[in-house]
Amino acid sequence: MPFSQAEIDEERVHFVNVISTFQQYAPYALNANNRRRKDIYTIPIEDRELLESIRYKDRIAATDKAILANAEFLNQAIANPEIFGHEIDGLVQEGELNDGKSHQHDQLNPGPFSGADGGLTFQKEHSHSHSHGSHSHSHASPRAGPSRGSSGQAIKRTYKPTEHDMDKLRSTLKQLVRDWSKEGKAERDLCYEPIKEALIQHFSDIPEEERRNFRVLVPGAGLGRLAWDVANLGFACQGNEFSHYMLLASFYILNRTDEVNKHTIYPYVHSFSNIANEEGLLRPISIPDVLPSSLPAGSDFSLVAGDFEEIYGAEDDSDDAEPQVGQWDAVLTCFFIDTSKNIVNYLRVIHRILAPGGVWINLGPLLWHWENNATNDPSIELTLEEVKALARKIGFEISNERSVDTTYTNNAESMLGYVYHAAFWTATKIV
Repeated sequence: MPFSQAEIDEERVHFVNVISTFQQYAPYALNANNRRRKDIYTIPIEDRELLESIRYKDRIAATDKAILANAEFLNQAIANPEIFGHEIDGLVQEGELNDGKSHQHDQLNPGPFSGADGGLTFQKEHSHSHSHGSHSHSHASPRAGPSRGSSGQAIKRTYKPTEHDMDKLRSTLKQLVRDWSKEGKAERDLCYEPIKEALIQHFSDIPEEERRNFRVLVPGAGLGRLAWDVANLGFACQGNEFSHYMLLASFYILNRTDEVNKHTIYPYVHSFSNIANEEGLLRPISIPDVLPSSLPAGSDFSLVAGDFEEIYGAEDDSDDAEPQVGQWDAVLTCFFIDTSKNIVNYLRVIHRILAPGGVWINLGPLLWHWENNATNDPSIELTLEEVKALARKIGFEISNERSVDTTYTNNAESMLGYVYHAAFWTATKIV
């Protein structure tokens, strides 16, 4: 179903608000850090002198520098927001979108987002997030519509990001560690390796040179590393993601990065809690650990932006929908199925788009993201056993079940960490 003009305008405004959140990261984060500096002067002078002797203020100053380094990276990531297909003029103050340098469309590197015109079309997103400790599957922030004058015309204004917006951006920095750094490899391997091994096992009778004939979908692809890894194995792989925060960051990594470890970020500087030493707070992380353009020649790798159910659950006879029924040989879900409002429909869509005998490989917890939401959206919250019973009723045969203990965007040098007892299984479409 085509989107209404109101929905298109709403999406455009949301996109501009996300861009504004990237732009305002530095003043927001520096202000939060400056609060620590001010707090020093609220305590007795003898206490201040003790803090001075252990160089507490030096650590605050070093944090400022790390924040500015993060801001430089984030501003580079949004240097060309128009490539995402949104008209942004009139909703952002002049000069906000670049540093005075010109940026041309033809500078785009070939990559999974690139189409004939170098652009990317978004599907409509949904708004919600639910986080627990270091694990957060972030949905798009609630929309804020443009201000309107008496004539009904949109008034150009600067969006003021909320703490919720900034938390998504901070989460994106930590997600970059998980997906695209050497430091993230241990956590990545706990989640991605079992999935890739099960995929290879399912297609073990297929010669490696013929894997390109088998289509693999990765919904909730985040920053795209799992999908990239699958394409690197030789399969035709498509990732799907709906968060503009993730899409902007992944576009920059995948399409604009031309050397290993080109960028340095400081993802852990936003909280001083549970830090054992300065290294745990201020250590630099280099990204990416691989060259994104190093996929083998002829690789079939793409990323589609939009809502999973709207894109892959659309009826094949709709005017602008690509055929999806029975078109996928494998669907890989990693920390994804608990993002559903209605898990029944998620599983139904996965079953529907798989070819007969196709495989669904899952790994993740059940942190139901819409539980106790404040937007009156439905939320179906099943137990693990109920999810598996539902999958069987929908037409899956489940095998290779086990539990995988893993963290999610964890600071390995923090004094606090959450461990998920994630459920893993392979499910074959039988009916």
